[in-house]
This record gives sequence, C-alpha cells and structure tokens, in this order.
Amino acid sequence: SGGHYRPPHCFARYKSAILVAYRNQEKHLRHLLYYIHPFLQRQQLSYTIYLIQQVGTGSFNRAKLLNVGVREAMKDEEWDCLVLHDIDLVPENDYNLYICDEYYPKHMASAMDKFQYTLPYKSFFGGVSALTPEHYMKMNGFPNTYWGDGGENDDIATRIHLAGMKIVRTSPHLGRYRVMDYNEETEIQEPWSRPPSRHNTRKTWKADGMNTLQFRVLSRTKHPLYTKITVD
Repeated sequence: SGGHYRPPHCFARYKSAILVAYRNQEKHLRHLLYYIHPFLQRQQLSYTIYLIQQVGTGSFNRAKLLNVGVREAMKDEEWDCLVLHDIDLVPENDYNLYICDEYYPKHMASAMDKFQYTLPYKSFFGGVSALTPEHYMKMNGFPNTYWGDGGENDDIATRIHLAGMKIVRTSPHLGRYRVMDYNEETEIQEPWSRPPSRHNTRKTWKADGMNTLQFRVLSRTKHPLYTKITVD
C-alpha cells in the first residue's frame, strides 16, 4: 500500500525513498512499477515510491517537483537515501544498489542505452541519482526556476561542487539503464547535446532551492504501488 515495502524476514539495513517527478506518463509509470518493485525487493531494502505530480498545463518543472518530493517524503521517515528517478528509465543490473554513498552524491545512471552506454559529457548528472538528506540540504536542493526541459542537471552538478562535494558514479557495467520508447532513428537525426546554461549557478545556488521552496499540496493519496502527491 502506498508503494511502501520492508523485507518480511529480516531487518533492512537501508531505507530509501524513490522520488519520481510525474505528469501524464501513465504508460511509463506502469512499466517502471512493473520492474522496479521486484528489483528493489531483491535488494532487501525498506523503501517507498513517491510520485510527485504537477497540476495544470504549464511548463514542467522536474527540479522543483523533486524538491517538493524530498520535503514531503522526509515527513514520513528519516530516510537514509533519496533516489531521484526519471520515469522512463529501467535498471538492467540487480547489483546497482539503490543506496547512497556515505560521503558524496552518487550518479547511478552512468550507462544508458540512449547514449550507447557511455556518459554524454563529463558533468552529466541526469537520469537516476542518490543523495543523502544531508547532501541534499548542503547543496540547497535543486533550483526551483527551471521551467521546461533540460539544463537543471548541469546546475545540480555545479551545486555539488560549490557545496564542497564531488560526484561519485556507479561503474558503467552496473549503472546500465534502458530508456523506454527510445527511438534510435530520431536520435540519429537530432543528436543529443548538452543544453545551454540559463542560470548563473555560482550566484544563485544559495538563494534558490530548498530554502525558498513554495508550493501547495492539493492531495496525497496512497495507491496500491505508489504514494501520489499532487502539487500546485
């Protein structure tokens, strides 16, 4: 119920909140839930899957939704790890553990089929990442001002360094992910490139993030496989 699980026959060593920013991606959601629950249960984690849904038809703001997810999830439990998960990615390797690195933010999706299982560029932090609540607050969370797609992942990578941390990566043979509905033909015609930065992160990171987060929870409902938080 509510996408919460804990192993019935042992004490889980880690508690992980899986946070997914969401808007009208029913097909991807079903696909992800089908794969991710057995995957996490095989790792014997205690976990909850949170779907943070943006209301309305305005530009999507993935980064701010994840900030909201962190704020709301921390009301339920003292989570060891916050796993920030794109809805269209499915992990391929059971040994890609959904737990945090003790010292630094961890980038987990280090090898996606979309990028021929390599990083698209050195500072890439997109797809799936794992941060402790301490890491998240130290870098003031994600920026709230990225409306529309792209760009926020580079901002986050910069924030991590500005906060005196570094990115650790899951090794590519473990951090393999499949992108749902990935169309190789359109990708060849329109090669993926690093989005241009629209923010001066160095100046804004302390003034835009968890400390300035404003939102309104419209509903919080427990579904059979996830908890859905709908926000304005």
